[in-house]
Amino acid sequence: MGFNLQNLEAALKAGRKYTYLPFSLHFFESVSSTNQTLWNLLNQGAISGTVVIATVQSAGRGQWGREWISPVGGLYVSVAICLDHKIEATDSYQLTFATAWGIASQLRQCGVDVGIKWPNDLVLNGRKLGGILTETKVNKGQITQAVIGVGINWTNPVPETGINLESWQASQDFRAICCLEMLTSKVLLGIESGMECLYQEGVKVLLSHYLDLLINMGDRVYVNNLSGKVVGVTSQGNLRVDLETHDTKGLITPEIYIEPGTISLGYHKSSV
Repeated sequence: MGFNLQNLEAALKAGRKYTYLPFSLHFFESVSSTNQTLWNLLNQGAISGTVVIATVQSAGRGQWGREWISPVGGLYVSVAICLDHKIEATDSYQLTFATAWGIASQLRQCGVDVGIKWPNDLVLNGRKLGGILTETKVNKGQITQAVIGVGINWTNPVPETGINLESWQASQDFRAICCLEMLTSKVLLGIESGMECLYQEGVKVLLSHYLDLLINMGDRVYVNNLSGKVVGVTSQGNLRVDLETHDTKGLITPEIYIEPGTISLGYHKSSV
């Protein structure tokens, strides 16, 4: 069954609250990566809101240069954001946080109980439902363009730590997301609402929304053989951890900040 762009356009029209991104949809059966294809389109003059969707990626990219396995049945989509709003190059995680919160919120409104695993994973039932890869172009220390790539497991096979949405829906009393086009619309509307929040309400409000859905709060982590507890996230995207350590006066808990990519939080065992 092919992807129906008309169905997607209808779902977007029905669900839109904002018109921040003038979605221009481009569908491909197979690409090396939706992010790379979108960068190519931007280099040819494509505008903010341009969207690339693919059935398969042959060289999908994950965070920190990892390969993103992209079999048939998943959702692979990238959205272009051209920033008229100043964001420092070092604050690109604000775009990732906006995306994660926006998508999770859209799915939660449909009854799909999605949470966020720091920094950029979407989690359902303690397992990975999807991930986000934000890539940016920078000029004089400011982000000028961003491409936000999202991969969500729909009907595709997943590893043990993963889950796909259709198998989860099969175990529920309802099926809120009826097709891949509807899921795509939720992702695009989520990205748009996340950007709207970041630009209109600011990073503090966005961060509080993000933390509301963060599944890692209170998690026990180990840093340099010291035990600590996750207490939050900074607006630069760093994990806030209270370390437990002793000095001559007894227990002290200094707070440290851990950059994305330097520690892996792993996945909770599924409760089902």
